[in-house]
Amino acid sequence: MTRHARNCTAGAVYTYHEKKKDAAASGYGTQSERVGKDSVKNFDCCSLTLQPCRNPVVTKEGYLFDKEAILEYIVSKKTEYTRKLKNYEKQLKKEDAEKAELAAAEKEANLIKFMNREKNISSNSTSKSSASPSTSNSVSNLANGKDKELPSFWVPSQLPDAKVSKLEKPDSTVYCPISGKPLKMKDLIEVKWTLVNDPDDKKSLIAKENRYMCPVTHDILSNAVPCAVIRTTGHVVTMECVEKIIKKDWLHPLTGDKLKEKDIIPMQRGGTGYALTNQNLEGKNERPVLQA
Repeated sequence: MTRHARNCTAGAVYTYHEKKKDAAASGYGTQSERVGKDSVKNFDCCSLTLQPCRNPVVTKEGYLFDKEAILEYIVSKKTEYTRKLKNYEKQLKKEDAEKAELAAAEKEANLIKFMNREKNISSNSTSKSSASPSTSNSVSNLANGKDKELPSFWVPSQLPDAKVSKLEKPDSTVYCPISGKPLKMKDLIEVKWTLVNDPDDKKSLIAKENRYMCPVTHDILSNAVPCAVIRTTGHVVTMECVEKIIKKDWLHPLTGDKLKEKDIIPMQRGGTGYALTNQNLEGKNERPVLQA
């Protein structure tokens, strides 16, 4: 008889090693994968289209968008709000109609009850015994007006556990698709890039690896270089320029205008090869879990 080691197939226990091996083979559970450079957005690409911006704009939180893409997003959200608002107003009108119908029915029921009471007073006591036995002593559960009380159990909407979904009043605020904060068209700031002038490089702008630079220090801009947008003019400079030059006198290095702390908008970068610069770079894919 042969000896069995840890990978024994005759055991009654489903080991962790076997479970991990089966999960990797079948696609269940959590899988770790190192993402490459192509999976990370470049610093000059739109956060929606993930393509280089033709008309770049930046939000107050520092997220870069293509103007056409973000305006299309805002218009779609406003259209969605209009559609939801119409459905909500239709629901309100339906509720008002139902309340008016219930009030009219209650008024009519009170009137009938009053008329019956007056008729009983004027009639003699023998009128009670003249009622038809088929209606007063009926064994049917739908007689004597009970058909209005009992629900139709064969209709899904009349089931006891059926709940009517009530629409909530829609929110008219448009939120940023990345940061989740309120977004307005007037808050978008146009960005001005400073091109790298290299006469020896005959490639197109998109094909170039080094496309833009800081207009003050002439440092090449990339994901590894922290950048900021000057809100008053839209120029993109490095954070090193902000710390060493701008914050000394709080003057614009190109125009000489006065600047404030709120005029410096740090740009949100894409990922790099360094763990310190990456924030919330986690991709999740919900899949079924393999249970033993």
